[in-house]
Amino acid sequence: MLRMTLLSAAVVLLTACQTTQPQRDYDGSRNFADYRTWAWSEPAINFSPANDPRISSDLVAQRLQDAIAAQLDARGLRPAASPEQADLKIRADMIIDEREQMVTTNYGVGLGTGYWGVWGGGPVMSETRSMNYQTATLQIDMIDADDNQLVWRGSSTDVVRDRSQTPAERTRAAHELAGRVLTGYPPN
Repeated sequence: MLRMTLLSAAVVLLTACQTTQPQRDYDGSRNFADYRTWAWSEPAINFSPANDPRISSDLVAQRLQDAIAAQLDARGLRPAASPEQADLKIRADMIIDEREQMVTTNYGVGLGTGYWGVWGGGPVMSETRSMNYQTATLQIDMIDADDNQLVWRGSSTDVVRDRSQTPAERTRAAHELAGRVLTGYPPN
């Protein structure tokens, strides 16, 4: 029973760390104040693995596009009247990865010291298990429309949960993820 309790605690700790800090990179020689309008690159959303039906759907793509568009709007970027008039082209990738984490559980009786001296005794046992889980990474690229050079990239990763979500929960999660990715825009 103690072993299962400790293993459950390890699983809770793993899921508590379900998001990573957003990663960002950008071209420091660019004046980001010059970028005012945007249009979607073709294709707007790429999925990897490409044929994975859990993520590669029109519903997921539309949720991501709506979430990214809302975040760009909140940062002062407006959709261009036509793709040819855009300052930036926006491209996003949704990537699902398998990851593994080793979890060690210690149980048993060990030695300790206290007011009355050394106490306890006996073996301390440990068990190491491999836990496999999936992550979803959203990466957003901003490309200068004039020279087709990448000027800004951001990404954030979440642990994929095995619980079902309503469409409203999925929409909220897409907005939260896009918001985390774009927290560092504009960089200057």
